[in-house]
Amino acid sequence: MKRIILSALVLSMAVAVQAQEIPERKTDRPVRHERMKGRHGGMDMKALNLTEEQKAQFKTQRETFRKQLEELKKNDGITVKESRMKMEALRKENKEKTEKILTAEQKDKLEKMKTEGRAKHEAMGKERATRMKTELGLSDEQAAKLEKSRASVAADMKAIRENKSLTDEQKREQMKELGKKQKENMKSVLTEEQMKKLKESGHKRMEGRKEKKETNKTI
Repeated sequence: MKRIILSALVLSMAVAVQAQEIPERKTDRPVRHERMKGRHGGMDMKALNLTEEQKAQFKTQRETFRKQLEELKKNDGITVKESRMKMEALRKENKEKTEKILTAEQKDKLEKMKTEGRAKHEAMGKERATRMKTELGLSDEQAAKLEKSRASVAADMKAIRENKSLTDEQKREQMKELGKKQKENMKSVLTEEQMKKLKESGHKRMEGRKEKKETNKTI
C-alpha cells in the first residue's frame, strides 16, 4: 500500500498526460468506459455542444470499442505481443472513428481545451510543490532539486507525447520509466522523516477522496 501511495504522489507532481494520447493500459475494463460516458480524452464533451446525432454516434462507437476489447481479452490463443499489437490497432481505429464524428470547429475547440488543461495541470503541479515544501519542511535546496526534477519530467513527458514515431504502447512504457525515475529521485532528495510524512499525507488524501466519493453517491 505504501508503494502505491508513494507512486501516486510522485506521478501527481508531473504534468498529467491526456488519456486520448496515452490510452489506458491493457487491463481495460468495461466499467471504465461506462465512467467515461460524455468524455473524450479525459475531457467533458458537453462543452462541444454535440448534436443528438453525434451523441448517438459516440455511444455506438463506444459500445463497439468496448465489445472489441472484451473479445480481445477473451482470446487466449494469441501471445501477449500479438494481443498488444491488436490492442494498439483497435485504439488507433477507435480514435480515428471518434475524431471523424466531430466537426472542424469542434476539433479546434477540443485542442484548445487540451492546451488549457495542460496549463492547468502545470499550475496545479507547482501548487502541490509549494504545499509539499511547507508540509514536509523542505529546505530551499531540496525544493529546488524537486522542482528541477518535476520540470525535467514534464519536458520528457511532452516530448514522448508529441513523438509520432512511438506507438501508444511504447509511450506508456516510457511514461512508466519516467515515473520510476521521479520516484527514485524523490527518495534521494528527501530524508526518511520527510518520506514518512509524505506517505502519511498520501493516506489522508486517499481517505479524503474515498469519503468524498461515498458522499457523492448518497447525494
